[in-house]
Amino acid sequence: MAIYRADPDLFFLAQCHNDDLVLLVSLMTHDPKDGSLRWSETLTGSDDYKRYYPNHQQYWQGIVAEVQTFGANSLASVLRRGKGVAYREVLCDACDKMKVNYSKNASTENIELNMLLKVLEKSLSDMSPDELKEFASGMEIELTNPTPELILMAIQTAIRASGFAAYKMTVVIVSTVAKALLGRGLQFGTYVLLTRSISVLAGPVGWALSSLWLATDLAGPAYRVTIPACLLIAYMRQKALYLPA
Repeated sequence: MAIYRADPDLFFLAQCHNDDLVLLVSLMTHDPKDGSLRWSETLTGSDDYKRYYPNHQQYWQGIVAEVQTFGANSLASVLRRGKGVAYREVLCDACDKMKVNYSKNASTENIELNMLLKVLEKSLSDMSPDELKEFASGMEIELTNPTPELILMAIQTAIRASGFAAYKMTVVIVSTVAKALLGRGLQFGTYVLLTRSISVLAGPVGWALSSLWLATDLAGPAYRVTIPACLLIAYMRQKALYLPA
């Protein structure tokens, strides 16, 4: 059984909604291909899970412990069983595997945003000119001839200027990731323009993830969990910052 260790970077999960926590729990406990339990998961066997499921807020410490214990890859997961590592270590390890450009001295939030930008960068490179125009319009970016580089620069500039821009980017990317991996998107309201961007991004994000999986499978299949888990946590953090309960 995974043992919870205090992790300030994940304390905010205690205030997250069940609609979001269920995605993280499902990712860590079940294989999306056939719905079977993951061999390395310990959460569903815990007393708190059995007592409180599906009220995930009631056992958020157990969810944190599962994130910590998964570690960097399947071998490390076995060796660390019951011990766990800080979420920031899991995040940085996933970023290293994805070749994300980030500073180890940056805040956890900024490292997460750099990870999201890496997924977006890979996705934009696979878009057609028409898709780039549609995506830019959905993100409310005014560019006459949008290119992957110009869109990425515009989003980075917007993020530096506004927390809402970071939230919008996170919603678009992570909702697409959740739909591709778990068969359901995020519950984020009725912001129509974001829905348009999510639709355009669906294919390219899927291709980007496939590329990442091919690169990480050699190092251990647990990256199929830790990478999207970090993306889901990044979304929940942005939601907590921009839409506090």
